[in-house]
Amino acid sequence: MDRVIEQKKGIAVAFTKKAVPYWMGAFVAALVVYLLLQSNSRIMRVDADSLTISNTTSGEFNDYIRVSGQVQPMVTTQLSPQEGGIVERIIVEEGATVKAGDPILVLSNESLDLQILNSEAELAEKENMLRNTLITMEQEKLTLRQDEMGLALNVKRNKRKYEQQKALYEDKLIAREDYLQAEEDYFLSVEKYELVRERARQDSSYRVIEIKQMKESLENMRLNMRMIRRRKENLVVKAPIDGELGLLDAVLGQSIASGTKIGQINSVGTYKIEAQIDEHYIDRVTMGLTATFDRQGEVYNATIRKVYPEVRSGKFQADFRIDGNQPANIRSGQTYYLNLQLGQPEDAVMIPRGSFFQTTGGKWIFVVLPNGDKAVRREIRIGRQNPKYYEVLEGLNPGEKVITSSYESFKDYDVIEF
Repeated sequence: MDRVIEQKKGIAVAFTKKAVPYWMGAFVAALVVYLLLQSNSRIMRVDADSLTISNTTSGEFNDYIRVSGQVQPMVTTQLSPQEGGIVERIIVEEGATVKAGDPILVLSNESLDLQILNSEAELAEKENMLRNTLITMEQEKLTLRQDEMGLALNVKRNKRKYEQQKALYEDKLIAREDYLQAEEDYFLSVEKYELVRERARQDSSYRVIEIKQMKESLENMRLNMRMIRRRKENLVVKAPIDGELGLLDAVLGQSIASGTKIGQINSVGTYKIEAQIDEHYIDRVTMGLTATFDRQGEVYNATIRKVYPEVRSGKFQADFRIDGNQPANIRSGQTYYLNLQLGQPEDAVMIPRGSFFQTTGGKWIFVVLPNGDKAVRREIRIGRQNPKYYEVLEGLNPGEKVITSSYESFKDYDVIEF
């Protein structure tokens, strides 16, 4: 006899054979949830209001950096005394406008004054010596002239006597000895006369050479005297160019050595901007790059005129020339902020600059999920950067939201729940 099997109802259904597959599915799901909870993902809950969430955008990336620089004169001339001394009087103060040749300060130098006196005395002594030498030479010249005249007269007389004795000897009226004696006297007087004449010629040549040398020596002393007097004039320090006295490091009574820098003259009207740039950009900054800066609501243009190769304290220097009109009331020492253009604008994926970069170095970022309840860590690659944006080369798409504020408190986590 067949029995009627009643169908189970309520909680009893869960313990039937047909419920076994459902029990198995529930067990697997529970195991998956358990394994997910036990995975390596590190999760941290953060207040969303404490974060800065920015949009990833696509647009024109302007490749520039912002640098600060100081206004300096285009031409600066060092002010140094050619002659050392003690500051006796300061005529012009710092900031004054001067013309080339205007006196700035006066020095005194007692050693130089004594040297001038000694040179003047030596010059006077040399002039007296030259005069005395000329007088002595003139006297010797007169003496030789008298001797020459006396010997010429003696030759004339001996010649006449010789001719008389010769005629008498030929007529055999005198002895041969008288004739020979007259002949010897005549030729001796001729030799003496020639000797004196030769001496006179040599003395004349010697006097000419000696006088020439003494005059040259005297002229050299006079030139030296003029140079020493010019050194005296150099005790008045004068402006080498037209401009503004930008610095004067001198006080009354100060001893200043020759060649010491005591100030500078700045050219007026033309200026440059000296900027310190991070060494990270040293390979990209070259002469000819352009920049812009704002001053009193107006935009001005500038061009790099010189790049210095030395790197100091992580920075290198570049000089900018202001193109076109200069800002009104421009002054040496003012600070200007320039936008230096490093390349041409290009289309790119961009995210705003933020403190996250200091932690990640641009290698990863937290991306907010579409539902907005959490953010996950994602690898990215950052390219160029400007004062406003980072260029994203890989890892992000336009429209995605990212956390750009500081990661310091959750840098070791993989998931951020809001």
